[in-house]
Amino acid sequence: MASSSGLHAARARGGNARQLVHELLRARIVGLELPPGAPLSENELAAELGVSRTPVRESLILLAEEGLVDVYPQLGTFVSRIRERDIASAQFVREALESAALRDSVERTDERDLLELRALLAAQADAERRADPETFFRLDEEFHARLMAAGGHPEAWSFVQHAKAHLDRARRLSLPLEHQLALLIRQHTDVVDAVERRDAAGADAALRGHLRQVFADVETVRTQHPELFADEDAPPRPRRGQRKRPTAG
Repeated sequence: MASSSGLHAARARGGNARQLVHELLRARIVGLELPPGAPLSENELAAELGVSRTPVRESLILLAEEGLVDVYPQLGTFVSRIRERDIASAQFVREALESAALRDSVERTDERDLLELRALLAAQADAERRADPETFFRLDEEFHARLMAAGGHPEAWSFVQHAKAHLDRARRLSLPLEHQLALLIRQHTDVVDAVERRDAAGADAALRGHLRQVFADVETVRTQHPELFADEDAPPRPRRGQRKRPTAG
């Protein structure tokens, strides 16, 4: 979880205040520490992070451009609620990049790659047994990054990460669903099994099916937590004076 101590440490190393505040707030939003609908106060954030209001204000502008923050004149600034069209756009980019890299992974993956992928699957299973979705999420990220690296495209993972902020909020909300972690592990295993067999078509089908799982998950999560999602036609405006932060759990 991102913290102000990390910001102070980064500043001590000469980091740019606006960039660091932006990265910290973005991580908090994507990680649901600041859940959809949460109010954001420039004064409170500046005091908490030990910076002036200027880098906070500039960071909120950048987050608004990314669609992670909504600004309502006379009402305030809020973490944006999740929009299904944003999830669909992020999913499109992610699937395009990961599927393209997977073709090379099928051809290039060696025994070491397979051992590391299997080790990640074992660690995910351990996180599932311990009911630890936060660790599972980190291991899930490592798995997909490692799969791209096996195809010779480690740098491409950073583009996937940047594109999928909206998607990651929905993914995190879906992890507590019943049997969800076990399902994702089976899907990961299907991908690795196909890669090991050099079955390009099978690997591609398994990966695409896995990545598209989020659409079904969103429908379930939205039923359970409608307050965290925006109406696609008319995003809900917060009421004047609304300060209570919704819970994602």
